[in-house]
Amino acid sequence: MTQQPSVMKKMAVALLATSMLAGSAMGAAAAKPKDNAPHGKGNAYGKIKSSYKLEFKDVSEKQLQWAYQNIIRLAAKGVFSGYEDGSFKPQNNITRVEALVAAVRLLGLQAEAEKPENMNANLNFKDFDKLKKKYGWAVGYVAVALQNDLFSENDTSINPEQPATRLWASILLVKALKLDSEAKAKMGADLPFRDEDEIPAGSVGYIAEAVDKGLISGYEMPKKWNDYDGTDSKTYKVFLPNKPVTRAELAALLDRVDEQLPEKNDALAITGVVQSVAGGTIAVKKSDNTTIAVALDPNVFVFRNGVKSPSTAIVAGDEVLVRTYEGKAVFIEVTKLATPIVQFVEVGKVESFSLNSQQKLATITMSVSVNGVATSKILNVDPNVTISGGNGILSSQSIIVAKGENGVVKTIEIQGAQ
Repeated sequence: MTQQPSVMKKMAVALLATSMLAGSAMGAAAAKPKDNAPHGKGNAYGKIKSSYKLEFKDVSEKQLQWAYQNIIRLAAKGVFSGYEDGSFKPQNNITRVEALVAAVRLLGLQAEAEKPENMNANLNFKDFDKLKKKYGWAVGYVAVALQNDLFSENDTSINPEQPATRLWASILLVKALKLDSEAKAKMGADLPFRDEDEIPAGSVGYIAEAVDKGLISGYEMPKKWNDYDGTDSKTYKVFLPNKPVTRAELAALLDRVDEQLPEKNDALAITGVVQSVAGGTIAVKKSDNTTIAVALDPNVFVFRNGVKSPSTAIVAGDEVLVRTYEGKAVFIEVTKLATPIVQFVEVGKVESFSLNSQQKLATITMSVSVNGVATSKILNVDPNVTISGGNGILSSQSIIVAKGENGVVKTIEIQGAQ
């Protein structure tokens, strides 16, 4: 739905054709997806969970490059879990009730939605009886969506089976980010879309806010010979407000929203710096300086450097987001690569050194030989540097071997004085 412009130029025509075909695929959605109903088999509130699954037979980096990571991230968070036959059906249109359920889960409100008082709520929508009869599992989600202002004030019906359109989904996302006030302040905005006159006046501010937040960008369309508008551009943008949203497109959108949501205390998520990965366990040092070790699930899904990778690709120093299920790491995303270790050895004479406020070595200035020419070099020193030889006493004129990594001296060997 909101592919990057470089991808969109290549896919615009294909997506338009696909959207027409997808309308006839709605019948396929009649198969019960696990992410619509509560997980697994059991009572109506889904207390018996199914196994954790992050692999889908119709989703891969090659098949769906532009939305692949979005889908896997949301599946790891429990927003989507796919269909019982192991597929995700990324090109299927998504209905309004499915989109509402996904949005509520993204906001971390699944437990709230599945409370008995919400599952048994009575809502004043004209088609509530239909929802309760056909989508009873979603009643709590709709109730929580209403409580969190995901509906418009003038909505009288849920229209659960109606396809979620680009216009409707964009408004939903802005509401999920609690940006109603910002959206209403932009109702007079000029939108950068050729078909902006197809967007209702009361929705203009929401689309403007979605554009400003980077949630949507529109489709690039090639100009025809009679599309002259006084610019040199060979394309123009359209929004296509009434185009149905596919499951893959909604995943991409929700993932962008997730990046902008305030951080919450997620009991199933661990963030920090990898200390080690060994013996089927990953140890992560969190921001509070505590270290937690978690067993790796045999099928752990790892993203490192933007691609699916084996767990052996993770190295100490990587910053990670780890999601767990039943006490095991099932999803790991490396959010920042470890700084490559570059080791060095310098041999030379100490010219001077400085101390920090704790009276520990901070820097050393050495005279070293570079291509036979004596050159002064200043090196930063680790506060916990190890000094050996020469009774451990460093002085000016000492001949030393300084070893370290990434520009910081870790060990100093005193070999004598000159």
